[in-house]
Amino acid sequence: MSNASRSSAPVLVVGAGPVGLTVANLLVSLGVSVLVVERNGETSNEAKAISLDAESLRAFQAAGLSEQIEQVIVPGTGTRYYDRRDRSLFQANGGRPYQLGFAFKNQFAQPELEDVLAEVLVRRQADVRFSTELVNLTEHEGGVTARLQDLSSGQDHDVEVSWVVACDGGRSTVRQLLGIEMSGRSHDQTWLVIDTVGDHHRERYGMHHGNPNRPAVIVAGRDGRCRYEFRLKDGEGVPGLPPTPAFIAQLLAPYRTLTHDQIERSVVYRFHAIVADQWRIGRCFLVGDAAHMMPPFAGQGLNSGVRDAANLAWKLAMVWHGTLGEEVLQSYEQERRPHATAMVEFSERLGDVVMTTNRWRALARDLLVRIMLIAPAGRRYLTEMRFRPKALHSTGVVSRLGRSGQHLVGTLLPQPFVIAEPSLRPQRLDEVLGSGLALLGVDVENRDWELVHAAAARAGLTDMRAVDVVLADRLPTASGQRTGIADADGTLESLFSSVSGRFVLVKPDRHVAAVFAADEAESVAADLARWLRVPTPTTDDVPGTATASTADATAVRLEPA
Repeated sequence: MSNASRSSAPVLVVGAGPVGLTVANLLVSLGVSVLVVERNGETSNEAKAISLDAESLRAFQAAGLSEQIEQVIVPGTGTRYYDRRDRSLFQANGGRPYQLGFAFKNQFAQPELEDVLAEVLVRRQADVRFSTELVNLTEHEGGVTARLQDLSSGQDHDVEVSWVVACDGGRSTVRQLLGIEMSGRSHDQTWLVIDTVGDHHRERYGMHHGNPNRPAVIVAGRDGRCRYEFRLKDGEGVPGLPPTPAFIAQLLAPYRTLTHDQIERSVVYRFHAIVADQWRIGRCFLVGDAAHMMPPFAGQGLNSGVRDAANLAWKLAMVWHGTLGEEVLQSYEQERRPHATAMVEFSERLGDVVMTTNRWRALARDLLVRIMLIAPAGRRYLTEMRFRPKALHSTGVVSRLGRSGQHLVGTLLPQPFVIAEPSLRPQRLDEVLGSGLALLGVDVENRDWELVHAAAARAGLTDMRAVDVVLADRLPTASGQRTGIADADGTLESLFSSVSGRFVLVKPDRHVAAVFAADEAESVAADLARWLRVPTPTTDDVPGTATASTADATAVRLEPA
């Protein structure tokens, strides 16, 4: 039995795991109502993901969740790699501490994270429905009809929404309903995951043990939680069958002696390295594991999903509020697929090298690493994890028409501490930039701002927050509608000294869209107009969308400060 109703929320988020709850919180923080459905009766009680990087914490900051998330994480210090004889090789910590405003790597327990995200979402009056399953999708002009089933009553009902965001995991129902295949490979390696409690460690870093006889990963968490992962040999385990307590004790013996009651979870599994062939069909988007799955060795499965959420949420919000046209939604897959694919491939390679069971390959690995550590450049390459794919994009909402500063375009802008007028209180950069597009003028003149604003107006670009960046240890000053900021920790100076006299356009997900001089503003604005032009109002309302005049009263307006 089914009955139809119009949802008050324009976005249906399918799946209330950490990625689904993140994208929902981001959307709600941007003034977009959401309907979240989850087939399970409550948030997960299994500690699957265990590490959040600084990029993810920055996304939670954008959603107004920093204070809550910091209560359930351990600010970590990276990953320590051990050689074939369990001797320390090096520790990778990402380079400059707090480059993005947070610790490079942070341990957590997934059930605690999900509880926090869900509680905040409910307090924000989002519509969250557990024990509710998506069973069908039908797209039509202007929206999507989603058939939902209440698993407690067996009743079906239809809801009308504008967009569907699939965060329903590797076995995504949405992906199957859309007929989207995944490409890549599933590995035949068998691993055992053991989660323990009452198992206190002093280490704040993950430990990767490269002993070819038994590769292992150990990540200590908060409040006595710990994750162990062991590579199994042929015949030692089968996915789906629980290991014996004696076998668990045997594997843990070189590291810990624990009681059976301290074993919270033990699962044998095989991993996948696959990416969906399409991330969007019409008004439906794949996010997180629904779009990509990767080996666990780089700790980037959940973090890649949070990057997806941060990229898509601001675009959906600005389209819903009528400040951007739907063309910008095409950039989601363009910007995220290359990096996610690179991270899948990197995770495979890292596992092949660090977790090898070949004695000669392990010996060669250890010798090469020790040789690299001799030279400063080699040491930086390893300890700063320069071998990890950078979160950048060369297509989508970017313009490379500027004459200089192109090394910044597509990259993730660091988040230093800055001082801003009038309070001059040191604060994180994102607190000044706000939730929308931001245009930073680096030591530019007032006449340069006038040229840029005129070019943006002629191209019909949406509003942006205007920020004056002052270098050379000078105090910031306010000028009209612009906010002035200056360096507080040395990062701003080193970051922008090469682009003094130019403008830096930063997107809400903090990736740089363009770097240009005032006399290049016309061409850059025209180049970005495809993505950032304000849509022309029409007299015919399209169901499920809003123009600037009809947007919800709580809409976030993206205007100069």
